[in-house]
Amino acid sequence: MVLLLVVVFSLATTPSALAQDSTAAIVATEDSVSAEPELISPSITFISVQNADKSVRLEAAIQAKVKGSFYKLPQIKLSFLQVTDAAETPLGNVITDRAGKAVFTVKPELLAGNAAGELHFKVSYAGNKQMEAGEEELTVKRALLTVEPVKEDSLLSVHIKLLNLSGAEAAPIPETTVGIYVKRLFSALKIGEITTDEAGEASLEVPKNLPGDAKGNIILIARVEENETYGNMEAEVSQNWGTIVSDQITNQPRALWSSHPPLWMLITFILLMSIVWGHYIVIVVQLFRLRKEEPSNLSSTN
Repeated sequence: MVLLLVVVFSLATTPSALAQDSTAAIVATEDSVSAEPELISPSITFISVQNADKSVRLEAAIQAKVKGSFYKLPQIKLSFLQVTDAAETPLGNVITDRAGKAVFTVKPELLAGNAAGELHFKVSYAGNKQMEAGEEELTVKRALLTVEPVKEDSLLSVHIKLLNLSGAEAAPIPETTVGIYVKRLFSALKIGEITTDEAGEASLEVPKNLPGDAKGNIILIARVEENETYGNMEAEVSQNWGTIVSDQITNQPRALWSSHPPLWMLITFILLMSIVWGHYIVIVVQLFRLRKEEPSNLSSTN
């Protein structure tokens, strides 16, 4: 009788024990899944610049958002590819710099368009244990921007021409805005904008007082920026139209705005600092003297 009761009790409690074990296993599995770190999702910016020598410069920048802030990602390997109707052709790999940027130039002989005469490029990142993979693509029509300096009497100007090369023959690109810049040390200085006519041409007068290098040379740059069809285009030319700026390092005269202040200011500063620090030294000496005299005064009083 006792044995029968033990068997019945064990059968009654076994399903609940199994249910508890299965529930604990599910909870442990969910905890392990939730404990896995979430991968960072990178963001890639990708543009192309068609140069006057018919090459194409590909520029990519990668960044990621971590805890609400965006961080540029250096030392990241980005792969550039050219996409045609037949296949994807690897062009090369570039490691990003401190600003998370990578630049790759495709030579004219390596460019291949699709059936529509378009250039299709792709940049990709393979990802790692902390970051997801990512890629970005762009498609532009082949075009050419040229810039030519023109000097007529005392008038200086630049003449630009914009052609569409995606068809069987080159065709002018009308009603397109082109910015004209002068190259500076850190960034280009914009001197004006022009719009191409029906022949794809336009001209702009260049100021005569632009500072140049030691020989008076300035570099003029023509740019088409963020065009929906052709992307970015750029052409430049160097011309001896600027004012001469010496590149020699010379000793500058003493002045308030230079690293060599006037002598009267230097002497005044030294005198004032000497007086201030002299007071500090006198105070410290007096404190030491008072400390030495304190025991003798106490003994004489007793």
